[in-house]
Amino acid sequence: MDILIISEFCEDFSLTDNDRFLYLAKKLADNHDVEIVTSSFRHTTKSQREKPAKEWPIKITFIKEPGYPKNVCLKRFWSHFVWGRNVYQYLKNRKKPDVVYCAVPSLTGPNLVAKYSEKNNIRFIIDVQDLWPEAFQMIINIPVLSNIMFAPFTWIANGIYKRADEICAVSDTYCQRALSVNKRTNRSTTVFLGTELATFDSFAKNKPILEKPEEEIWIAYCGTLGSSYDITCVIDALAELNNPQIRLVVMGDGPRKEEFEKHAEEKKIKASFVGRLSYDKMCSLLAHCDITVNPIVHRAAQSIINKHADYAASGLPVVNTQESSEYRKLVTSYHMGFNCENNNAKDLAARIQELVNDSEKRCLLGKNARKCAEEKFDRGNTYQLLVNVIQGE
Repeated sequence: MDILIISEFCEDFSLTDNDRFLYLAKKLADNHDVEIVTSSFRHTTKSQREKPAKEWPIKITFIKEPGYPKNVCLKRFWSHFVWGRNVYQYLKNRKKPDVVYCAVPSLTGPNLVAKYSEKNNIRFIIDVQDLWPEAFQMIINIPVLSNIMFAPFTWIANGIYKRADEICAVSDTYCQRALSVNKRTNRSTTVFLGTELATFDSFAKNKPILEKPEEEIWIAYCGTLGSSYDITCVIDALAELNNPQIRLVVMGDGPRKEEFEKHAEEKKIKASFVGRLSYDKMCSLLAHCDITVNPIVHRAAQSIINKHADYAASGLPVVNTQESSEYRKLVTSYHMGFNCENNNAKDLAARIQELVNDSEKRCLLGKNARKCAEEKFDRGNTYQLLVNVIQGE
């Protein structure tokens, strides 16, 4: 089969790249001809891509995109529009694939790909990674006006969902959103973003970039430092505890990094902001921490996300403020940490202190987290479901 995977936000195609679509493409390449079409612009670093440093058993095609300076700006919408139009031109000049597997979002590209697939009777499968425009409406939340402003984007998203022959997603929440407007199928496949545990474990054995004093308890955060993530509440919680044993270790970068660093200094807490790390270094540092924290702002659209897999794989307990019922149920059912009230620093502080005081409880909840990783997040097992969908099994 000729399989075309379209994903605008692929990572860097390095040896430690943990990208969902690269991983899936490698699995499919054993039996099929596979091509990944992605953007020339890398969203994570806000820069144009270099040619992949190694050869892969798949074809990798970069489609020109002008780029944008920030996650939320008008240039981003224009950039996505241009990329989508360029992808459509590429498809018209490419031989017709047997199946198109398309990441959503962004919206312009997948919308044109959906129309192209429908017109040419090509099997079209979507993999929903996030909900747009819902995620942007959380940031630009002006009563009535936001609904009017984002209505065209909702219409485009619905058009993509409606045209899908098969629906896959990184959470049940996202699957249900797509199914709510789709009359072609009444089934969907949820496969969490996940990670390959064997790879995570090999990286976790490496020496971390920070040396950990025996007397310190490290609270880990991994991910973007942007508007959706309530690092301020975590800092306030640690200031409430005023415990010199505790250090916040923040792995990641984003538009609010300097703001969070300044807040940590003002609150006089121990904090190490190490910036964006390669996946291998992130795994190593995370594995040497004691507790993970998942602080996501009120009414955020996120459901099951990247950090959930890595947190569970680390075998550490999680303290969670995210309101997603899907993730909160996972934390409760596996008894792998605590769900706290959103934006409540006192509640968060109390739960952190409970874990700081009780090493046995940390160990027990951590073992449960690892069990969750093995059953729900291990790509070595779970991604076969996506392979089966693509192969029509």
